[in-house]
Amino acid sequence: MFDMLKNLGNLGDLMKKAKAAQDKIQAVQEELARKQVTADSGAGMVTATCNGKMELISLKIDKSKVDPNDVEMLEDLVTAAVRAAQAQAAEVLKQEMQKAAGELGLPPGFLPGM
Repeated sequence: MFDMLKNLGNLGDLMKKAKAAQDKIQAVQEELARKQVTADSGAGMVTATCNGKMELISLKIDKSKVDPNDVEMLEDLVTAAVRAAQAQAAEVLKQEMQKAAGELGLPPGFLPGM
């Protein structure tokens, strides 16, 4: 019975580590919200910008390069630009979470988004 009670001292350390991990994750998420990545499609006809949380921040369409009679192509270019920006944002998210896990001494894949 007393052997089980010895391990309760480690509970405080475990709780401190959990709080540190939670604080680090929150800081990384706040930083990711400020980071932006941009991708384009159609040789710059459409440009999409996402933040590090993979949220679409802006979408720009170069009117001088778009054929107003070919709406389907424009739709495809918008989709491609957004997907490319989100893919870049996902990579930024993965890298930042791996970095945070390493700083906390956690194994790879332990934090969400990895």
